[in-house]
Amino acid sequence: MTAQETIQKAVTSNDVMLFMKGTPVFPQCGFSSTVAQILNYLGVEYNSINVLEDQEVRQGIKDFSNWPTIPQLYVKGEFVGGCDIIKDMFEQGELREYLEEKGIATANAEQ
Repeated sequence: MTAQETIQKAVTSNDVMLFMKGTPVFPQCGFSSTVAQILNYLGVEYNSINVLEDQEVRQGIKDFSNWPTIPQLYVKGEFVGGCDIIKDMFEQGELREYLEEKGIATANAEQ
C-alpha cells in the first residue's frame, strides 16, 4: 500500500483522525501535544498516526491536504486544520459545535 493509499484509508475509515508527531500518550512535539490534549479534554474518540514512523506518510500527508505542517486533524474525511486552527476553534467554542454537527460525541460540557 502506498503512503497516499494509507492516508486515504485512515481518513475515510476513521470518524476522527489525527496525523501527529508521536502518539497521544507520548507526543513528540508541542503542537501535536496541544491538539491531542484538546481532543482528550473534549472526550473525543479518535485514532492517530505517528508520522515519525514513516517518512513517506510524513511527507504524504502534507501533499494529501496541501497543508505544510503537522499535526493535521480530519473529521469524517474532511481536513479541519492544524494546531493553530484547532486551538482557535476550541477557544471560541467552535470545535465542540463542529464535532457535534458532524455527529461526533464529546464528553465535557464546559470548555
